Amino acid sequence: MRELEIFIANNGNQPIYEQIYTQIKNQIISGSVKEGEALPSIRTLAKDLRISVITTKRAYEELEREGYIYTVAGKGCFVAEKNLEIIREENLKKMEEHMKQAWELASSCGIKEQELIEMFIFLGKGE
Repeated sequence: MRELEIFIANNGNQPIYEQIYTQIKNQIISGSVKEGEALPSIRTLAKDLRISVITTKRAYEELEREGYIYTVAGKGCFVAEKNLEIIREENLKKMEEHMKQAWELASSCGIKEQELIEMFIFLGKGE
């Protein structure tokens, strides 16, 4: 079990448990934390991050509920087998958000729909 890379921003709007959840989830999706790999115990992670055990527990519960990790009684929490459909949905959500931001930026610059579509096509061809 190696140490997770988690950074807590105390000045943001995102709750700490959500920051932990998001960062662990992203490490699982990216493959930097592998299937079957043990995660730090709830208490260990809380101690390392200098936060409440309750906060860490909430993040782990959310990860388990979403299918990213599973718990073995007396042994700890482990990264679940990758569900390709979940990963696909996560990536689609990210794409939709980026596309929404691109659309808003294009609109603010006076770029029309057809121009934006042409930009996507041009960029997709790697030119």
